[in-house]
Amino acid sequence: MDLHLRYKINCEKHILWYLCTSKFQFIKMNEKRLILVTNDDGYQAKGIKYLTEIAKEFGDVVVVAPERGQSGMSHSVSLGIPLFLNKVENANEHKSFFCSGTPADCVKIAMHKILDRKPDLIISGINHGSNASVSAIYSGTIGAAREGSLNGVPSIGFSLLDHAYDADFDASAYYCRIIIQKALENGIPDKTCLNVNVPNVPINEIKGIKICRQTQGKWIEEFDQRTSPHKRDYYWLTGQFANFEPLAEDTDEWALQNNFVSVVPLDVDLTSYTILDELKKWNF
Repeated sequence: MDLHLRYKINCEKHILWYLCTSKFQFIKMNEKRLILVTNDDGYQAKGIKYLTEIAKEFGDVVVVAPERGQSGMSHSVSLGIPLFLNKVENANEHKSFFCSGTPADCVKIAMHKILDRKPDLIISGINHGSNASVSAIYSGTIGAAREGSLNGVPSIGFSLLDHAYDADFDASAYYCRIIIQKALENGIPDKTCLNVNVPNVPINEIKGIKICRQTQGKWIEEFDQRTSPHKRDYYWLTGQFANFEPLAEDTDEWALQNNFVSVVPLDVDLTSYTILDELKKWNF
């Protein structure tokens, strides 16, 4: 046999073998991306409807969100009580479910009982209200994103600085689309999620996107005491945010007050490395 012809046949056999093996995963490469959408305001919130429509531009979408509002639930999960899962029958061109549990529960049950494979991206929001600075600790929106990152899935929490039920999400949608695209192109480091907040101003007033650190501050709480018709005292938690540092240009609060979209990377590692060596000197 001609040497050139033998070489050609061997090459073709090699290429055919390569395409058919699991190493190449040819079918996998041609699958659409799978994107899980969740939130903490409940499956009927306006913000998640916007985020779902954006997600459809990037792949197949499955929505698993709380049955009712779960704001302030952070990363809590339901222990000792059953979780109920219901399918939303009138979902438009995507699978949608609502869950009786927390945002973190929604991510867990989605990955274990609903999705047929690991999602390419988990996005949470768009939250009605800020999750900047210390609010990220309490946020169910961020809790869901953090749960995604713990499972090795690139995850992002989106929030708009407007608590109104009928908030205008047009500017948020524009910048969510940009950030999702960049996250899919570049990836997000393992065990890290992104906390994205959008100022409540018209889109033409937003100056762009700013990568930031979390502002050092806290909520100064008060309890509004009232009395029920049955003569029992009850309390409403109120308060306001206090910034504990000069408003620095590298912080999320500065970015938002100056009409930038803030993006803060959050690590699931809570170790305080700044005092680790100091504690070792205690000589236990």
